[in-house]
Amino acid sequence: MTVKTNDFSKGSVKKLIIAQALPLTLAQTVQLLYNIVDRIYIGHLKDVGDMALTGLGITFPVIVLIAAFTNLFGVGGTALFSITRGKGDNEEAESILGSAFVMLAVSSVVLFGFSYLFCRPILFLFGASEESYLYAGPYLKIYLWGTFFSMMSTGLNGYINAQGFPGTGMLTTVIGAAVNIVLDPVFIFGFNMGVSGAALATVISQGVSAVWVLRFLTGKKAILRLRPGRMRLCAARTGKMLGLGLPGFVMQGTNSLVQIVCNNQLQLYGGELYVEIMTIINSVREILSLPINGISSGAQPVLGFNYGAGKNERVKEGIRFTAVLGVGYTVLAWLVVMLIPRLMIGIFSDSAATVALGAEMLNIYFFGFFFMAFQFVGQSSFQSLGKARQAIFFSLFRKAIIVVPLTLALPAMGLGVNGVFLAEPISNAIGGLACFITMWLTVYRKL
Repeated sequence: MTVKTNDFSKGSVKKLIIAQALPLTLAQTVQLLYNIVDRIYIGHLKDVGDMALTGLGITFPVIVLIAAFTNLFGVGGTALFSITRGKGDNEEAESILGSAFVMLAVSSVVLFGFSYLFCRPILFLFGASEESYLYAGPYLKIYLWGTFFSMMSTGLNGYINAQGFPGTGMLTTVIGAAVNIVLDPVFIFGFNMGVSGAALATVISQGVSAVWVLRFLTGKKAILRLRPGRMRLCAARTGKMLGLGLPGFVMQGTNSLVQIVCNNQLQLYGGELYVEIMTIINSVREILSLPINGISSGAQPVLGFNYGAGKNERVKEGIRFTAVLGVGYTVLAWLVVMLIPRLMIGIFSDSAATVALGAEMLNIYFFGFFFMAFQFVGQSSFQSLGKARQAIFFSLFRKAIIVVPLTLALPAMGLGVNGVFLAEPISNAIGGLACFITMWLTVYRKL
């Protein structure tokens, strides 16, 4: 029986996307506070803030890799869930939800065990020194205890949004971040736990978010619920979910690879000050990428539902709208970076040397930032319409085929440390335009 509640095939496409995107953006903003607040507090620790922040940056590839597996089972399933719900097959949609839960749970246990057992060699492989490991090791070992909570809250929250409850999905991260913000200063400064206190606050807050998500999806308010009887894996269904989740997995996985290469190149050509600066710049990028990420994420359930319902003109309208909105926002964000780079770096550090050098690197890194919008829109359009192969290719193309080789080659060609930061804008331009133009010619024009 087809459920007509929250039917994305009716009403203004633009309003539907905005209605999804606004709470999603707010939710993602609050989600980001989990890590951003940690970095701000840690960066301002007396005497040790710079080195502690460097250590935190060394842990990023592991954290991003956990997010990659979350995308593989969460985002991939959500895309298939939206298409199936648009077709009116609610039993299959609930089975997709149940399968996602099982895969997230199993992978969280495996990731925790492997990362915890091999914590030290992993961090040294990712660019740690003996000094920075004193901060990276304790942080990661505590953070890993929240792997199950993190993957459940983030991976299953998309199934709340895909049912047309973005406000509830927003509360998932608002509640968790509020707990994190309150506990951070208590553990870091009150109990004098430093980076270990930041990690512990994050684990507790992720646990609270996970309880919220699971309670909603098993409760009466959800249209489609998480039921024990639906928690069975099927090879065909799992294959489809993995196919649609691979683009997000590859994107996050290659982000982890890029950070590993960057950390090692920065240590080689510049030293730990530059690793700290890259940690700060990554934080700024995450903040400024939130709206475009929210726009593309908000469009996905609307595009997927209408594609499943055969409403191709509405799908095309949604793609056009997200493209215009995304490019417009990223142009404004680039202007802001050019106007106040020192202020942005200063949020995370009191060091005059870090602020001065960081502002210079920030302007290099964000040059032509608006090209990133084309990557987001093209990627989300492929993924929403079930075009897994194209989405996977362009995820690999921008990061693995462009950024990593440039990060290795440009410093060796005489550009030194600047070459590491220059690799990102070059990849945004080439990869973003290639992804969007291909999507426009091969998907949009054929709808």
